[in-house]
Amino acid sequence: MRRVWPLTVRGTGAVVLAVACFIVAGEAGLVELMYFGILLIAVVAASVASLYLGRRTETVTRSLVPDVASVGGESRVSVRVEVRTALPTAPGTWHDTLPKGLRGTAEGAFPALGSGLRAGERGGVRSIDLVYTVTGARRGVHPIGPLTVRSSDPFGLARRTVVFHHRTPVTVAPAVIDLAPLIDYAGATGGLLHTTTDQLGQGADNLVARPYAPGDSMRRIHWRATAHRDELMVRQEEQESTPEATVVLDRAALRWSPEALRAPGVDPGFEAGVSACVSAVARLVHDGYAVEVLDSEGNVLVERIDGGDMTEVDAMLVRFATVTAQRDDALPRLGRQFAGISTGPVVLVVGRLDPADAVALGSIAHHSTLPVLLSTSPVGDSLDIAADHGWHVAAIQADRDLALPWANAIGRGVHHVVG
Repeated sequence: MRRVWPLTVRGTGAVVLAVACFIVAGEAGLVELMYFGILLIAVVAASVASLYLGRRTETVTRSLVPDVASVGGESRVSVRVEVRTALPTAPGTWHDTLPKGLRGTAEGAFPALGSGLRAGERGGVRSIDLVYTVTGARRGVHPIGPLTVRSSDPFGLARRTVVFHHRTPVTVAPAVIDLAPLIDYAGATGGLLHTTTDQLGQGADNLVARPYAPGDSMRRIHWRATAHRDELMVRQEEQESTPEATVVLDRAALRWSPEALRAPGVDPGFEAGVSACVSAVARLVHDGYAVEVLDSEGNVLVERIDGGDMTEVDAMLVRFATVTAQRDDALPRLGRQFAGISTGPVVLVVGRLDPADAVALGSIAHHSTLPVLLSTSPVGDSLDIAADHGWHVAAIQADRDLALPWANAIGRGVHHVVG
């Protein structure tokens, strides 16, 4: 899309002056003024022609590094503009439109181009690379664009504004906070973070080894036997088990705000809850737990992520970029999902927590080796009631660092954040 009027204030003034010269020349019979007016018109026309005949943009493409932005994290945006030109073009400026979900300065100088034919490019096509940095401000999927390029002739008489409406969607994932590890809870969570060894004698040398089979863990390789037999051998007696954990995000809208239903990134409290959820998952997976992520209705938000698989954690962040609240409230019935089972750590992230909710959730703590309850809006003594039932509790806020409440929760049980 181009601006209708192609002249600057200076160019418009030149046209007005030329018209005045024509009028005065006709009235006073001054041929010199007529020539001067014609010269001004010719210069303005040449300026317009140099802008509108010398360049045609073919495509605009964008790429991000990393390709998924995160709230509070920086991404490098590269914009490639392919220009077809047979004539030299004037320099100008460019501006890329950023959505509310991204912050940054997306503007700069657009370079002048020489003749594409002279340079020997195929078809006169030239590529221009523009680079800028953005910071994620709001979770969700946000489009970058359109790109606006403004250029002017060397005399400043004419201008050309072209808007390229191609938009590039950018995924902004929730922020992941680095949380304290649960290594100290290896025994408390079932002793599953390391393997156990049944020895036949007093030393490790008495272990019976067998040939390696597909599917055996590399951690079970018996290196001494491997070196002796010249083939991979594994410890027969070593038993491995996979630690498991569950992270639950309560999505009931009545516990957050109505805005949490509309779109991601709108309700600060819900954003704090989502960030706490994905941060807990990242911490548990990093510590070696196989983690399942549910909502309070039991719906699987993310399929089971094996311990140490941080690639799947990154994929989870993309899914959580668009998670919103829902109308149903199943939190009081959450305990039924854990009835009759015993599991490892359970991290529950909720919005408003009433004393009645704390009582209803009390039974879950008895089925988990490490129950952690995080609330953005605890009411009254609800956290104390939950702690009395065995929960490790903490109140979290959108404008506070999650790391400290988490550390206090897993370390001492109860931690109140004073607003």
